[in-house]
Amino acid sequence: MTDAFEVEGAVPAGVGAIVVGSFPLATGQWFVPHRHPQHQLAWAQRGVLGVAVGEDYWVLPRTRALWLPAGVVHRTGATRDAVLCSLYFEPDRNAPNRSAPDWTEPTPVGVDGLLAHLIAHLSRKDLPDDARLRAEAVVLDLLQPLPATPIDVPTPTDDRVRAVADALLADPADPRSLDAHARAVGASRRTLTRLFVHDTCMSFDRWRTHVRLRAALPLLAEGQPVSRVAHAVGYATPSSFLAAFRRTVGTSPGRYLSGDTGAPTEPRGPAAP
Repeated sequence: MTDAFEVEGAVPAGVGAIVVGSFPLATGQWFVPHRHPQHQLAWAQRGVLGVAVGEDYWVLPRTRALWLPAGVVHRTGATRDAVLCSLYFEPDRNAPNRSAPDWTEPTPVGVDGLLAHLIAHLSRKDLPDDARLRAEAVVLDLLQPLPATPIDVPTPTDDRVRAVADALLADPADPRSLDAHARAVGASRRTLTRLFVHDTCMSFDRWRTHVRLRAALPLLAEGQPVSRVAHAVGYATPSSFLAAFRRTVGTSPGRYLSGDTGAPTEPRGPAAP
């Protein structure tokens, strides 16, 4: 990863502990790796966002946000036009009787209608101090963690494995077998199999599945039908795509994107473009 720089951001003025920023993103636009001195809650006010922290990658429709602890290096972007809405939490300031979460890792958070309205409320410049403090306390109460299931796609280092990886990242639906990829890069099947595991700690098939599922999530979050998405990322049938998703992520795409996993969650510990 390239060297990250720190984005200072606005220090909360007056009595408040939270600053709200809005950043339009054009199709394919990504911020370079950076970090913030404040905690950040990244949310898609419009469209669908992607956030990458190292090899981990989260897709954020309007129903979920990502808490990024202060100092965490990350990239934020969008595959389609979107608006990133960021809440910055000053670590040394708290709302009355309510402190920011002490999460120490990026943590997905569910966003319902009430939280969305409160974010818009806090973005007002004319909000009286007492109203701001009340709203900030409610926002902090509403930050409930969702299961942390980023879809990781480790980057290989060997030139031959990287060539295969680049081809699949460019076209997740690439139907070529491992044998065909091995021939294309001048390696034996056995060598390429060993190198994939060595470089990514995953088999070729598992790594390709992660690439396909990560490519599918923004399309699903935009509301495209499962049948179209499955075909676009290389699955012959919607059922085979759904089976791979459940097997890898542990739930259905709909439940994943809505934050409804059907299972209780355990609080994890904290999150910034």
